[in-house]
Amino acid sequence: MTWYEQGPGREEPGFTSDIFTVSQVSSLVETLLDDPRIQDIWIRGEVTNLKIHGSGHYYFSLGEKSDNHSAILPCVMWKKDAQRVKCDLTDGMKVLVFGSIGHYAPQGRYQLYVRDIQPAGRGEKHLMIERWKAQLSEEGCFDPGRKRALPPYPSRVGVVTSETGAVLHDIRNVIARRFPLELVISPSAVQGEGAHFEIARAIRRLQGDVDVIILARGGGSFEDLFPFNYPEVVRAISSCPVPVVSAIGHEVDVTLADFAADVRAPTPSAAAELAVPDRVLVLESLVESRRTLGNRLINRLDRAREELSQVVERLSPRKMDQRLTAKREDVTVITDRIGRAISSRIGLERERLSAAAEILDARNPLHLIRKGYCILEKEGRIIRSATGISAGEHLSVRLRDGRIDTCVERVYHDPEI
Repeated sequence: MTWYEQGPGREEPGFTSDIFTVSQVSSLVETLLDDPRIQDIWIRGEVTNLKIHGSGHYYFSLGEKSDNHSAILPCVMWKKDAQRVKCDLTDGMKVLVFGSIGHYAPQGRYQLYVRDIQPAGRGEKHLMIERWKAQLSEEGCFDPGRKRALPPYPSRVGVVTSETGAVLHDIRNVIARRFPLELVISPSAVQGEGAHFEIARAIRRLQGDVDVIILARGGGSFEDLFPFNYPEVVRAISSCPVPVVSAIGHEVDVTLADFAADVRAPTPSAAAELAVPDRVLVLESLVESRRTLGNRLINRLDRAREELSQVVERLSPRKMDQRLTAKREDVTVITDRIGRAISSRIGLERERLSAAAEILDARNPLHLIRKGYCILEKEGRIIRSATGISAGEHLSVRLRDGRIDTCVERVYHDPEI
């Protein structure tokens, strides 16, 4: 007699432990699948058997095939998570998915409950950025306390960008218009393999030679801008002894270099505007300061005269004994001395104010240009000597009302000048 032919209540030979119900086994499986090693994990695979339900849920499998083995992992992604997917999911697509393994009791199978999907290539780079961000944050590279204000009146501005393209041209034009000064260009590749090493070296080359650095490149894809996320670039920015203004891509593009920079600008032109003041506003401010100081001096003089009159009035009663005549004369002498001292001090302050105004006015480069002088520039730099200039080079001449591009025919060196 076999065991299944026995009647109810009889012992069933061959079983040495309790008999489980289906629900008990299902509960045990769920307990085993609570292992933290398969919770909140990223998995790489190929999408197969994709079905988008009318409710908005995604049902698919992740497949993996190789010469040695193949495997399939059932997946489900609920509507609330599927709505955040930014790529068009298709069969055969290689992806990175984030989720947790769970047990679906009605069908007695385990499956991955997906909460995020990224295309494999770009998704991996996003994960790299997140890891770098956490690491660099621990190093203090993004600490707000280390960010510095930009110098109000820089003498030299460094620019790290590609030698070609519109970015450098835009920065030069903005600075020439707002506040002409010397630009120091530290060229670098801004995309492609190894670009992050070049960018970091270009930043370090400028250290000690400029007052502020602009790190810029034009718009591009996520992959084009990826070099600006590398730790080498971030560390070069955070360790730079002078403030750094970042202007990378468009305003919506954000890289780790932007987090490390002292100031972030939406465009390269905006970065140039932040790096230098507006000379028109500076001159207007100087005129206003001169007017304000003059008014204050005049008001101070008026108050001093009024106070002096009050003192004289108090010391000169209408009826004074003859014996106080000498004292009154002494008071008059003292008040005269006080008046002369106040007048002298006011005159001295006016002379100092006038001298300061003349110095500021004399340093305005526009006056020399208006008198017939011109400024000779080479690649944005002011030329102060014939040394280093060769025949055939293209130079720019800044005049009072415009600019002239010219070519050097011959260079004469005269040490007597």
